[in-house]
Amino acid sequence: MNNALFAPIMLAAGIGIPIMASANALLGARLGSPASAAAIMFALALAVALLVAWATGGPQRALLGAAPWPYYFGGLLIAFYLLSITYLGPRLGIGTAVLLVLLGQIVAAATIDHFGLLGAPRTPLTLMRAAGLAMMMGGVLLARRV
Repeated sequence: MNNALFAPIMLAAGIGIPIMASANALLGARLGSPASAAAIMFALALAVALLVAWATGGPQRALLGAAPWPYYFGGLLIAFYLLSITYLGPRLGIGTAVLLVLLGQIVAAATIDHFGLLGAPRTPLTLMRAAGLAMMMGGVLLARRV
């Protein structure tokens, strides 16, 4: 894939997060069960992911057990995020909930990059980078006035 497409794809993914949070919160309220709404979203996501895997040639190995167990931890984090945003989004407000998620992402991303965790390229947290991250966090906080 062309590297020039990566930024717009990730931007679209970012745009989708509050939309997904809002839609799932509405579904949870309609069903009377945030957990049921999350289960439906997971089922739809699984169906789409399986279709894409099939269309692109599928995995070269068995799906489960092909990698060490920590590699599957992302699935637990997806479940945690979706259940959290579905339940708390309507209570905090989608904007505030996504703001808090974004702040967590900024801190976690900087930590992962600084230490080169989880196979990421090591990008040290310089004073200039820390100032930029602090400005991003400040901007997000100002935008929501939490």
